[in-house]
Amino acid sequence: MEVVAVIDFETTGLSPAQGDRATEVAAVILEDGKIVDRYQSLMNAGVRIPAFIESLTGISNQMVRGAPPAAQVMREVSDFVGNRPLVAHNASFDSKFWDAELARIERSRQQEFVCSLLLSRRIFPLAPSHKLGALVEYANLPVAGRYHRALADAEMAASLLLSLEGELRERHQVSDVSVELLRRIQRVPKGQLKRCIARERSR
Repeated sequence: MEVVAVIDFETTGLSPAQGDRATEVAAVILEDGKIVDRYQSLMNAGVRIPAFIESLTGISNQMVRGAPPAAQVMREVSDFVGNRPLVAHNASFDSKFWDAELARIERSRQQEFVCSLLLSRRIFPLAPSHKLGALVEYANLPVAGRYHRALADAEMAASLLLSLEGELRERHQVSDVSVELLRRIQRVPKGQLKRCIARERSR
């Protein structure tokens, strides 16, 4: 698989369209089956973190007040990621915040996301849940730290991606797992993984 950047945000809520902002971002670079570089920072977007979000993430308003400005952090993490393909668990969430926070610094995303949640539904259909924590337990992956903190979640999503890649190689006999194949798999209906792989072999 190509070198990819696995990202994760912690935020004040579910939707930047509703005024929610990022409070923390992390990105890890995955190359040759291992994490080779990391970026993590809290970020001060000048908005208040609701009490229930503080409780969920452990990120307090006081912590964010002392953090670098969101614009600075987004410039740094965008430069860190570069043009590498992006991966996130539940990418529909993280991509919205990535795009919204980039737009505030007048940048835009050039690459598509790979979503490890969508992939897990197709490759691990018997998992009891496709939340990150449940999949880490299901696949017997290492717990990198506290859930709902950006760096730990990004590292665990990276481990999950490697596990999904391994499942494709071993169980489905896919010798070349590319980012483009992963994007195709995440778009097909859940019951059509074998058909999608067969089409790939016939290319």
